[in-house]
Amino acid sequence: MTSPYELSVRAILERLIAFPTVCRTKNVELIDWVEAFLQGLGARCHRVPGREDGRFNLFASIGPDTPDGIVLSAHSDVVPVEGQPWTTDPFVLTERDGKLYGRGSSDMKGFLACMLVAARYAASQSGLSAPLHLAISYDEEIGCVGVHSMLHDLAARGFQARGCVIGEPTGLRAVSGHKGKLAARIVCHGLAAHSANPSRGCNAIGLATEMVKAIESLQEELKETGVQDAQYEVPYSTLQVGLIRGGVALNIVPDQCEVQFEMRLLPGVDPQPLLDRLRAVADRLCAERRHARIEIETLNTYPGLHTSDSASFLHEIMRITGDNAPSRIGFGTEGGLFREYLGMPVVVCGPGSIDRAHKADEFILPEELQDGVRFVEQVADMLSRS
Repeated sequence: MTSPYELSVRAILERLIAFPTVCRTKNVELIDWVEAFLQGLGARCHRVPGREDGRFNLFASIGPDTPDGIVLSAHSDVVPVEGQPWTTDPFVLTERDGKLYGRGSSDMKGFLACMLVAARYAASQSGLSAPLHLAISYDEEIGCVGVHSMLHDLAARGFQARGCVIGEPTGLRAVSGHKGKLAARIVCHGLAAHSANPSRGCNAIGLATEMVKAIESLQEELKETGVQDAQYEVPYSTLQVGLIRGGVALNIVPDQCEVQFEMRLLPGVDPQPLLDRLRAVADRLCAERRHARIEIETLNTYPGLHTSDSASFLHEIMRITGDNAPSRIGFGTEGGLFREYLGMPVVVCGPGSIDRAHKADEFILPEELQDGVRFVEQVADMLSRS
């Protein structure tokens, strides 16, 4: 039987994918396995529980206890597979036609597997002058909610490092920025009545349509006159409505309608003025229509990431990747939170492609995994030269 400490990166990925760590479910079995693996290498491990039973973050360090180490970070959770037309078992790593299929293979257990290989590599080095840190979070896929307890704990302990690599799938391009996100809910309350005489009621769906119009108007304004950054595929901040629920029957004036929307904001763009604009519209509607009441609630938010193009840590990573300039990405990561809590430069860089994530038959190429291993081992080599 092969020792865990002799497993190839592919074999490690196979173990990780076998843990069905779907977001909003327990990840304790995966954390148990990873922690045992790291402790066998002599790592100093610190498990940080979340508020939910059976869900944990894990932070581990290898090497001297100095403030100039490097953090490699991955989330342990994956998105659900229900309703997707998989042609393989999503929780069994399956090779077919030169591809390795499995939920999380690209997003982002592939990088987590590379991290464990990097830890083994770092533990074998005798000349480390700074530590390699591994940060593993939970429930990233529902808005980066799980990592807060770990980052709060690290900040309270005065943790410092020279930089952090978030290994989301970028094709191993060095990324220095991404947008932030705010998710919110608008609940419109009216008054039910028979549809034969709708004027006796207050139509909550009608209120909701006005709020949707206000969101679309703000979107157009941001597109035309808002802050722009041409390095992003969509160079402006965006708002969009994703869910509407309202009404119980066609012949009843609806007394409630819920609208959920999101903002994808360029780094540094404050969502509060936009929310204030929407609340002003809601107040006007309530003043104009009897029985109307509108609530606006923020459900989740995380900041964008902006690492300065002049940051030395960014340039060290770019020397490894061979990038002449950093990239920007449209999807979010935990990077902005690492920056916000710990004040360190953050680079997003990992193997695989985000285009394969969250879909049926998600995969990573074997050569991408090996490239990921070479990348993290070169990052670990930085700790011997510091």
